[in-house]
Amino acid sequence: MARPHSIMATEKKPAQAIQDVAAPSVHEQLVSARIRQRIKAAGVRFHANDNISAFIKEGELAELQAEVQGKLAAVLESLVIDVESDHNTQDTAKRVAKMYLNEVFKGRYQAAPPVTEFPNIERLNELMIVGPITVRSACSHHLCPIMGKVWVGVMPNEHSNLIGLSKYARLLEWVMSRPQIQEEAVSQAADLLMQKLQPDGLAIVMEADHFCMHWRGVKDMDSKMINSVMRGSFLRDANLRREFLALITQRQRG
Repeated sequence: MARPHSIMATEKKPAQAIQDVAAPSVHEQLVSARIRQRIKAAGVRFHANDNISAFIKEGELAELQAEVQGKLAAVLESLVIDVESDHNTQDTAKRVAKMYLNEVFKGRYQAAPPVTEFPNIERLNELMIVGPITVRSACSHHLCPIMGKVWVGVMPNEHSNLIGLSKYARLLEWVMSRPQIQEEAVSQAADLLMQKLQPDGLAIVMEADHFCMHWRGVKDMDSKMINSVMRGSFLRDANLRREFLALITQRQRG
């Protein structure tokens, strides 16, 4: 007697059925996933304080803001905050998403500001200091504010470029408008200014308040962090370094 065919023999196992489901197309993916794929395909790092604007296509920043808004709304829901009837928080997710992408973290998502570089026609070769420039950032550990001052010392040579004074502030804002730690932020700023100016030497000193210490944790309101980066002639010439530090100290006291 012939054995009847089993219905199970003709059905696909669950694992096989899952494999046969088509993967979502690029257009069906979240915009953050599409951007991440491009970055990984290029083999580029995308840490919190890296700029990724080269991998964001036109119109995607608005999509990304909408995606972040949705996920922030989920965070508020998980915090058991009534965003439906509390008029103070109804638009909080939208406000915070807009703030992150267009203000406090814009240095990640927007290209560097345009800067016109001028030749050093007069062959200036004396110390120039710009500061204190007010800077604002957020610590990458807790996303708490960092607020402080930066002084920039430049030792030009005949081959150096010169830029307008306001451009120092714009370039520093671009670097600082990302989740940062102060040590890396100052180093990134030095790299950028060395590239733009091509000076004989560059010095940066930053002094800042960190609200991850003021607002939470130890809640120490008086502590600050001060660090410096020296490049070129500021590393080689101790007298030049002392002159720079003495002048900014005098400015702070004055």
